Amino acid sequence: MKDVRRDLARNTLAIACIVGLIGLSLWVLRPFLAASVWAATVVVATWPLFRDLELRLGGRRWLAIGLMSLGMLLLLVLPLWLAIDTIFDHFDQYTAAVTGLAEKGLPPAPAWLAGMPLVGEKASSAWNQAIAGGGTELASKLSPYATDAGKWVLAQVGSLGGMLLQFLLIVGIAGILYAEGEAGGRLVLRFGRRLAGERGANSVILAGQAIRGVALGVGVTALVQTVLGGIGLAVAGVPFAGLLSALMLMLCIAQVGPMVVLLPAVGWMYWVGDTGWATFLLVWSLIVGTLDNFLRPMLIRRGADLPLLLIFAGVIGGMLSFGLIGLFVGPVVLAVTWTLMLAWIEDALGKEEPEAPAEETSDPAQPDHPEPAAG
Repeated sequence: MKDVRRDLARNTLAIACIVGLIGLSLWVLRPFLAASVWAATVVVATWPLFRDLELRLGGRRWLAIGLMSLGMLLLLVLPLWLAIDTIFDHFDQYTAAVTGLAEKGLPPAPAWLAGMPLVGEKASSAWNQAIAGGGTELASKLSPYATDAGKWVLAQVGSLGGMLLQFLLIVGIAGILYAEGEAGGRLVLRFGRRLAGERGANSVILAGQAIRGVALGVGVTALVQTVLGGIGLAVAGVPFAGLLSALMLMLCIAQVGPMVVLLPAVGWMYWVGDTGWATFLLVWSLIVGTLDNFLRPMLIRRGADLPLLLIFAGVIGGMLSFGLIGLFVGPVVLAVTWTLMLAWIEDALGKEEPEAPAEETSDPAQPDHPEPAAG
């Protein structure tokens, strides 16, 4: 009895020490966890591209790491930097426009506003009432919200700056992971094998395939929609096309879509009276906005051999539960769970064999093997 109690106390203390060490380690690494998860996701998703680039450069890994880091800077940091720079460069113009609107009042309501279904008449009536009150009444109505709006703008600019630093950290960590990719992969495989044997190693491989498939589907689709949407904005002559494209890329990665940017741009072009280009941009926006309905599933299926419904449930559920990083966490968790469930079923029932197609359709009323006639 004493030996059992002594072993129980020792095991309990060992588990408590292990849990404490894990908790303290996560606490120390907490400022870098989000950037590390993102960097690991980027490296896993782009590892085949990195290896191919390294081979084309004659095995010079440092040069391949430099080019991949430069590509991530152009993709992640540059659009955000341009957005912040554009906001600060035109901040005086925004302030002057708001001040002029408060002093001079609104322009006359456009004729097409009253013709809009459901809300057109009410919106036109409210517009005319604001005009009738003059700039003083408009300023008195807007003044309670001016301070809060200014604080909100400053907070958003500050969050953009924090996001910029986070992106720089992601690029730096990704460069380190590129340099030690093979060693890290072997360590993760050995960890999975230590936990659950070959099934653990297979689960690690499946997790990498799921990350690569979702990154391929979400990332490439977001890039294609952003490039096409930015081309449409630039061709139609919409101002700040670069800033709007950077915003569109973030919204596409977050699965919101490009229509949040494109449709207001279409409305603005109709507002200024450029009907021809507005109609072109509207048609182009509908094409770009619906592109992800068939491009993203096709790319995800190429990257991960998993049920498409499982991947989409992981993408949407993961994003709602964990935020933007949940786009990759959700599918990986569901993919590993799905694989372990199939392995558990196969342990008891064996692997399911596909049914062979019948050569001839038999009559259900007749037996498959008729008995010989008595005789």
